[in-house]
Amino acid sequence: MLPIPLPWLIVGVLISLFGTYRVGHHYGWLERDNDMKIAIAKKNDEARELEKNMTSKLTDNESKLRKAQDEIAKKQSAMHELARTGRLRLPTASCPQASTNTATPTRDIDPPQSELERQTIEALIDIAAEGDKAINKLNSCVTAYNEVRNLVNGQ
Repeated sequence: MLPIPLPWLIVGVLISLFGTYRVGHHYGWLERDNDMKIAIAKKNDEARELEKNMTSKLTDNESKLRKAQDEIAKKQSAMHELARTGRLRLPTASCPQASTNTATPTRDIDPPQSELERQTIEALIDIAAEGDKAINKLNSCVTAYNEVRNLVNGQ
């Protein structure tokens, strides 16, 4: 039997220790990478679920807004019809105290509507409808923001 010199034995032990360290280090990184892939996949699934919930909330909010806008449009067209037929009138400014005439005033119960009055009424109807639409849009935006914020914050 040949004796193994001491320096070769030390070199062999060092090489085996270094090799063991490198293999363990390599497999440790592979295990970490697999753990990270699993964690990323889990987070992606959670994000997809959250996105799906947000999309459904926003879609519901959008459909409510459309219904409200349709109701405003129906109301606006009904008011325009009333204005065209003359059943919707502006209030008159005849006060009994301001009258200096002591005789009983003879007024027509339903005097004919002037074109200027009709245009004024229609402009007021349009302004009110646009205001209602803007208010509905703003309320819908605030509601959507709060719903999404609650979903993101986990409340």
